[in-house]
Amino acid sequence: MSIRRLAKEQPASFAFSKDTMAKAKWWISKYPEARKQSAVIPILWLVQKQEGWVSEPALRAIAELCGMEYVRVYEVATFYTMFQLEPVGRVLVQVCGTTPCMLRGANELMAVCKEKIGHKDHMSADGWFTWQEVECLGACCNAPMAQINDYYYEDLTPESLGQILDDFRAGKKPWPGSYAGRHSSEPAGGALTLTDPKLYDGSLAKPVKLPNLPVPEKA
Repeated sequence: MSIRRLAKEQPASFAFSKDTMAKAKWWISKYPEARKQSAVIPILWLVQKQEGWVSEPALRAIAELCGMEYVRVYEVATFYTMFQLEPVGRVLVQVCGTTPCMLRGANELMAVCKEKIGHKDHMSADGWFTWQEVECLGACCNAPMAQINDYYYEDLTPESLGQILDDFRAGKKPWPGSYAGRHSSEPAGGALTLTDPKLYDGSLAKPVKLPNLPVPEKA
């Protein structure tokens, strides 16, 4: 794992929004008072959803809220790669680079990102995009794929990913899911086994006659 550091340029301050603070207090309430630091990960996530990234002033605010030393919050934020340590674009593209996706063309998807967005891990010049290579996102059946903001885009090709990025830049909202037309994780071309409706429509079910069991006598 490479060393992760905070961005060189930081905002002067950070403030929890009313909604973020309410949710943070809800998480803290799930733990005993002496263990409220256990809520640090969900609170980091809430702050990232509010700001788009986690700044140094935000880490200090979280440390104060959770009753932790600042360095402990820093350790968590820099260890987990899901936390963004510098500003990201309005569209965050996370391309899976693990073996199934790599074998199915992840390198070509990353080449499209580099061409249309720029260097990975940094916001594009127009502020629209940030792209990253990430480890397995758990959609191996539909490789290659990418998570874009909160949604999965699967069965991608360089052409389909390029169009998706163009659509986002044009202010559209490309529909997530498979771009090969399949439903969920079914085999490419549709299901090939267990296709007989009798297997699931109940027509093969037979009534079961239960034996007459003796009724126990009252004590």
